[in-house]
Amino acid sequence: MNDVARRIIDGRTALDRAGVAAHTGAAYTTVNHWHRHRARFGFPHGFTHDGKEWYWLDDIEAFHTAHLAAKRAELTKVDRRGDPEDLIGSGAAARVLGYSSYRNLPDTLLDHPDRIEKLSDGRVRRLWYRRTVWAVADARTGRQSTGRTPGTTGARKPHPYADDPRLHTAITLLAEADAAGQDRRGLGVTLAGQLDITERTAQRLLAAAVASTG
Repeated sequence: MNDVARRIIDGRTALDRAGVAAHTGAAYTTVNHWHRHRARFGFPHGFTHDGKEWYWLDDIEAFHTAHLAAKRAELTKVDRRGDPEDLIGSGAAARVLGYSSYRNLPDTLLDHPDRIEKLSDGRVRRLWYRRTVWAVADARTGRQSTGRTPGTTGARKPHPYADDPRLHTAITLLAEADAAGQDRRGLGVTLAGQLDITERTAQRLLAAAVASTG
């Protein structure tokens, strides 16, 4: 890490905002979001040194530990009963995740069913192995899933846009809207125009951006 992001001041390690982002693994825009809404998140107050804003490293570590614990506490309780090889529909998947409705299912599941059945009326029914739903639940906290099939390696992405370069554009758009006090409604149309994508895809990118910025 370079001297711009981290510095020893009076014998203590201090970080600037870029350093906070690097140390916590958060996006720089997320750090700005934490700072802007410090009353909500409990983000520590900084101090000025040589004309620059700094934060004590131990204060940032205490904040980030508490922040992650609070996010985990908000997660729904997962139902881990049943055979991991069971194929279940959207209603059952919602109940496994502790959601009141299938409408709350994340795009991670909706966009990647394990099987699709075509119904007589032309509609399709998405199905997932119970272990797949458990793995999606585990990805919310970084927990290693115990329901994967043997031989499966590699961590699942927390959402299908985790490595999508368009996600950065969505995060930037959200940050700019928040900074300007702009209503987030309508941002889907703006993002769709910027990236030349459908509004539905834009809305999913914005939802992933919200999730990734806490």
